[in-house]
Amino acid sequence: MSTSAESTGVSRRHLPGDLAMWFFILAELSVFAILILVFAVTQALKPQMFSESRLLLNTSTGLAMTLSLLTAGLFAALAQEQVRRSRSRHGAVFLLMALLASSVYVMLKLTEYRHLLASGLGMEHNTFFTLYWILTGFHFLHVLLGMVILGWLAERCRRGLHDVSKRSGFESGVLYWHMVDLIWVMLFPLVYVLS
Repeated sequence: MSTSAESTGVSRRHLPGDLAMWFFILAELSVFAILILVFAVTQALKPQMFSESRLLLNTSTGLAMTLSLLTAGLFAALAQEQVRRSRSRHGAVFLLMALLASSVYVMLKLTEYRHLLASGLGMEHNTFFTLYWILTGFHFLHVLLGMVILGWLAERCRRGLHDVSKRSGFESGVLYWHMVDLIWVMLFPLVYVLS
């Protein structure tokens, strides 16, 4: 007697999203890993400059940005759970909440950038700020792309185009957002806190 996953009622586990998205995420994480390594090594070579420069950043703002991105990640995960339950319109609501939470990050980051530029702390100020602008700017672009993806997913959910059988693209979009979260969770302590 043969048994299958369907006949025994056991669902087969699968890797969420598309394999191509996993390769893309791996490539992006590799680029960020190199940038983070450069930052860490340079900090070890110039500890005083990094420590003094870090004092010019507002740690509370960095923490608020972290909380907004993690909140957006939570809402994206809740949206994914709704899609898995074939409740895509509920998923759209959670995705809109994720967009709202990520908008807080964007507003805070733009305010921080504006303040730093007004204070003369651009890329050319010193090595710390050169690396700060490269790391956070590159991440900021990923956040913007992630918000476009979340918006696109929300619209498709609103129209009922995502369900259990067609969720691979949805999962890929949510995976991308979680990558953005993960990178910021590494960047926040490295750039704002650790000395």
